[in-house]
Amino acid sequence: MRIGIMGLGRIGAFHTETLAGLDAVDSLVVTDPVAATVAAVTERFGATAADSPEALLAAGVDGVVIAAATDAHPELVLAAVEAGIPVFCEKPVARGIEESREVLRAVQGSGVEVHIGYNRRFDAGFTAARRAVVSGELGALHTVRSTTLDPAPPPAAYVAASGGIFRDCGVHDFDIVRWVTGREVVEVYATGGNRGSEYIRAAGDADTASALLTLDDGTLAVVSNSRHNARGHDVRLELHGMKDSIAVGLEDKLPLRSVEPGADFPAGVPHTFFMDRFTDAYRAELTAFTEVVAGTRTSPCTVADAVEASRIAEACTLSLHEHRAVRLEEVRA
Repeated sequence: MRIGIMGLGRIGAFHTETLAGLDAVDSLVVTDPVAATVAAVTERFGATAADSPEALLAAGVDGVVIAAATDAHPELVLAAVEAGIPVFCEKPVARGIEESREVLRAVQGSGVEVHIGYNRRFDAGFTAARRAVVSGELGALHTVRSTTLDPAPPPAAYVAASGGIFRDCGVHDFDIVRWVTGREVVEVYATGGNRGSEYIRAAGDADTASALLTLDDGTLAVVSNSRHNARGHDVRLELHGMKDSIAVGLEDKLPLRSVEPGADFPAGVPHTFFMDRFTDAYRAELTAFTEVVAGTRTSPCTVADAVEASRIAEACTLSLHEHRAVRLEEVRA
């Protein structure tokens, strides 16, 4: 199949390399506003260059991967859907929740598959956790703990435009809590603070935050996020049930140091970058998209899924700023 890629920044270039190595992909068409970037990618991977998104959509592509800036996501997704071409788009669907809802309304009933990129759904540990919940081997869940700790904060320009720690970081935890448990969030209470970079405080954001989520069956989920985890990129999930408890992320590259006498776990070099932590998951995610393009499966993460994760992030952001519990109904149209 022939796949188009819109946006060749860090994640777009990474996706290009991944797609070039998939057996299902015969050729690539790429576009980006930076001509030098396009030239480098076409030379390295033998891709065809398109001088605009419109030209790419007209180049006979079977599917489109959107890795452009967030503000461009809605327009590009809708252009591909209008052209009848299956779409993979990195999260989020749009910068704001209302614009995300507009995209959802536009794609519903179109018959065109749209796959939003939440890579944890394709990580081996998280998929095993979901199977454990679905099989019932854990019994009824009572507590979930989801953690995303970054080794260092992003640049000031990114923070100023990101929408806040829950919208650009915690949203991964919100999606995976929904997906693994199969439950919906009904209420949140969030708090946060600043222990490091002054520019994060100046942007009205927190550099460390936590949220307590109440799920629709009474399960409690605790989400922890931070921009400052000097030991590395720490992503984990704990599931505690009435019969058993399991964890994702307890492996030798876990960026956490035990001080128990005689303990030598974890013994490996800690993860320091999200692409390192989720390399295999990204490959599985794009392999799944080629199956969506081939028509052998439906989208494994729909626009509706992504909108729901964004709603939880919106509720947590409101809770953080207003210091109160927020019901999800408050951020539903």
